[in-house]
Amino acid sequence: MKYVIMFTTTPELDAAASPEHVEQAYRRTFDWFGMHSEVMTESGAQLQPVTTATTVRYGGEEPVVADGPFSEAREVIGGFQVIDVPDLDAAIAIVKTWPLLELPGVAVEIRPIVVY
Repeated sequence: MKYVIMFTTTPELDAAASPEHVEQAYRRTFDWFGMHSEVMTESGAQLQPVTTATTVRYGGEEPVVADGPFSEAREVIGGFQVIDVPDLDAAIAIVKTWPLLELPGVAVEIRPIVVY
């Protein structure tokens, strides 16, 4: 089954970890992707900072374009990856090893992909 895993962070908590700790955790992410390469599809990317976002949303009579994200959540999506695993338990097992989870405000959202 295919899932998208979205790597999220809470920007106001980014400074809660030392720069050295953040750097060490980020270095381990390259190993993490290598360890799980067999379930990763070609889809996935790290995203530019949220300040580069543009949002198109319903604005009454026609769509409205706005600078920045349009989200009520405090978390922002920093990247995503599509994985192909047997079930949700397998996806959870992989995500639990994401090195950046040890940093404040970091989470990984898992969602199944709709298959037609």
